[in-house]
Formats: sequence, structure tokens, C-alpha cells
Amino acid sequence: MSNSNSSSLTPIFFILNGVPGLEASHIWISLPICSMYLIAVLGNSGLLYLIHHEESLHRPMYYFLALLSFTDVTLCTTTVPNMLCIFWFNLKEITFNACLVQMFFVHVLTGMESGVLMLMALDRYVAICYPLRYTTILTNSVIAKAGFITFLRGAMLIIPFTFLSKRLPYCQGNIIPHTYCDHMSVAKVSCGNVKINAIYGLMVALLIGVFDICCISVSYTMILRAVLSLSSADARHKAFSTCTSHICAIVITYVPAFFTLFTHRFGGHTIPHHVHILVANFYLLLPPTMNPIVYYVKTKQIREGVIKLLFGEKGVLV
Repeated sequence: MSNSNSSSLTPIFFILNGVPGLEASHIWISLPICSMYLIAVLGNSGLLYLIHHEESLHRPMYYFLALLSFTDVTLCTTTVPNMLCIFWFNLKEITFNACLVQMFFVHVLTGMESGVLMLMALDRYVAICYPLRYTTILTNSVIAKAGFITFLRGAMLIIPFTFLSKRLPYCQGNIIPHTYCDHMSVAKVSCGNVKINAIYGLMVALLIGVFDICCISVSYTMILRAVLSLSSADARHKAFSTCTSHICAIVITYVPAFFTLFTHRFGGHTIPHHVHILVANFYLLLPPTMNPIVYYVKTKQIREGVIKLLFGEKGVLV
């Protein structure tokens, strides 16, 4: 291979080929991706500013939401500008090390997003089951440590991806049929044995996803028991309403995530490859785009904060 180190068979660069089979439609594919990215950046940046600016939102629930927004905007920024360069300017080359760095951050941040959703479920559990101790249990220090541990968990589990990918020989070429570098897309370019990569990748996905979903399920089981024990229908409705936006965020994140995970590994011969790539692209963009919209529509305090920020104190009374 002309562009590889002959002793290690490590390419100098990869070529990200976009959406295979739909090259002629790259411009059209880029339009919804660019629109979603702009909405994601503006929406999540707006949420971060609002939570920082509005004192009434200086509560654990909104600190976790700020962490989710920061994770979302960082996640889509690691991939979308590169996608648009492919779609608009046909700039497909990415150096080998840059590809590994992008792969690392994509997987760490997707794991981080799952972890933050789990922390938000625990936040709702404490808020509903222990309302009088809510602020004393979830102090700023506890929130910061929980966020750091969630990031550290992802980083420690994803670091082996880079070593597993770097050890592989790439003697079949350097073309990746994808719009960004992810672990299995890079591994499949190799002519070596990628069984360890596939097993470890699936293990990490299940460790993070299944653990977080189990914690979320246990939290909501306890929340449901606590809410159903309330005698007042209004109290039950109010308690449930504080969880609706978080439940929407969970569905938006996990449904495409598991579809991408299992079809990528088990549906390769029945689902067209370009469908895999499109779903993977929109999986990274859908949660960052929809989460700010969901929280604006479903959370009264955020709506009031936005109105107050835009129109001043009088706007809250409208």
C-alpha cells in the first residue's frame, strides 16, 4: 500500500467515503444534518447559558441537564464538521492518529450521554422519594464527582479501543465506508483478526448500556411505587410530570443506539450498508437536537426562564 508504513502496515491516513452508494445525494443528505447540527448547537448552548444565568435553575436537576447539554454539543461537534467537509468539499482524508482520536471521543461521549441519563434518573428518584433531603444529598460536590466518575468510566473502557485498532494490520486499503471513525468501521478495514475487537466492543456497549438501563429501570420502579402511594391525584400528576422530559430523552437516546449496535453486528447481510451509515449519523445527532426542544416543551421552569431572558420580568406573566 503506497501510503502505509511497510513494516507495520499502518496507514498514514484513512479515506472516509461518506455514505456508500449515495455519493450523488451527499448534498441532499448534508442539508438535514447541517440543520440538526445548528439546532443542536444553538439549543444546547442556549440551555447552558440559561442554566448559568437564571438563579432559579441552580438546582441539581438542571446541573445534570447542563452536563447533558455540554456532552451533546461536544459529541456532535466531534463528527458533524468532518461530515460536512466530506459532503460539501469532498475532503475525505483523515490522518490515522486523528481518526483514532475522533473514535475515542465519539465512544467516550456516547457513553457519557448514557451515564448522564442514568444520573438524571437517580436525581428524579431522590427528588421524589426523598424530597426533604434532595439538596443535602445532591450537593454541588456530589454532582461534580458523579459527572467526573461517569466520564472516567467511559474513558477507561474506551482507551483499549485505540490500542486494539492500532495493533491491527491494514493491508486491504485505507478506505472507510463511513462519515466518521468509529471502532468497528475502522477495524473492518483491517486484514487481521478483528474478533477481539468485536467481542470487546460489544462487551463495552453492554456494560455501559445495560448497567445504565438497569439503574434507570430500578430508579423508575422506586419512583412509580412512591408516586402511586400518594393519596392526591394532583400530587401524583405533578410528580409524574417532572419525569416526562427525562423519559423522552431516554427513548430518543436508547432506541436508535441499540438499533445501531445490533444491526451493525447482526444485521449486516439483511440491511443495506447505507442504511447503517445514515442511522449511525442521525443517532449521533438526534439526541443533541431533540433534548433542548423536549426540555423546553415539557419543563415549565425552562420555558419561563427563556421568556424571562428574552422579554424580561413581564414576559413571565404572559
